[in-house]
Amino acid sequence: MNDTKTRRQKYIPVGVLIAVLVIWYLVTKMQLVSAVMIPSPGAVITAGLDIIQNGYKGYTLLQHLLASLERLIIAFVLVLVTAIPLGLLSGYNATVRAFVEPIVEFYRPLPPLAYYTILVLWMGIDNSSKIALLFLAGFAPVYIACVSGVLRIKEDYIYGAQTLGATSRQIFFYVVFPATLSDIFTGVRTAIGVEYTTLVAAEMVAAVSGIGWLVLDASNYLRSDIIFFGVILMGITGILLDQFVRLVERKVVHWKGKS
Repeated sequence: MNDTKTRRQKYIPVGVLIAVLVIWYLVTKMQLVSAVMIPSPGAVITAGLDIIQNGYKGYTLLQHLLASLERLIIAFVLVLVTAIPLGLLSGYNATVRAFVEPIVEFYRPLPPLAYYTILVLWMGIDNSSKIALLFLAGFAPVYIACVSGVLRIKEDYIYGAQTLGATSRQIFFYVVFPATLSDIFTGVRTAIGVEYTTLVAAEMVAAVSGIGWLVLDASNYLRSDIIFFGVILMGITGILLDQFVRLVERKVVHWKGKS
C-alpha cells in the first residue's frame, strides 16, 4: 500500500509540470495576455535555440552560465571552509559565539543590495565584490545551522564520551561533528539557494556576462522570451545544484531517516 502511494507521489511533480505548460500554452494561444507580458512556449524555445546557437551580446550561452557558476562556486566554497568550522566552534564555545553571533544577526536580515554598494566601494565593480556578496548571503544560513545543530546535541552524549576518557578534540570530531551533519547539510542547501537568488543582484552592477545579467539586459529591451528562457535555465540549474548537494548528503549522512 505504501509502495503504491509512494509511486503515485513520484508522478505528482510531472503532472504539475504538464499542467503548468498546458495552461501557459492555452493562455498565450488564446491571447488572454500580451505577448510582451507572457511569451508563448514556442517563442521561448525559439529564443533559447537562438542563444544556444549564436550566443548573447558577444558571449556564448555556456560562457554566460560558467560566469555565473564561477562566482557562485567560489563563494560557496568560501562559505564551506569558514562558516562550518566557525559555526561548530561557536556552538561548542559560548565565548566564540558571543563574538560572532551579533555580527551575523546584524547583517543577516539586510537586503543584499543594501550592503552591495558598500562592497563595490571597497572592492570595485569586478568579480571580487560579487563573490563577496554571494559569500555573505550564504554564510549566515550555514553558520546558524551549525550553531543550532551543536546546541541540540544531547549532553548525555558528551558526558558519556568524557566518562570514557575522550579529550575535547576527540569529542568535537567524533561526537559533535557527526551529530550535526544533518543540520550542516540543511544549512548548505539553504545557503546555495540564497546565493543563487542573490546572483541576479550580484550581476546587476557592471557585469557583461552571466545568466542573471542576461535576464536583466533582456528586460531593458522588453525581450520577455529571453527573460523567460533565462529564468527557466536558472531554475533548472538551481535544481541540479540542490540535487547534487542532496546526493552528497545521502552518501555522507547515510543514517538519516533510518530508525
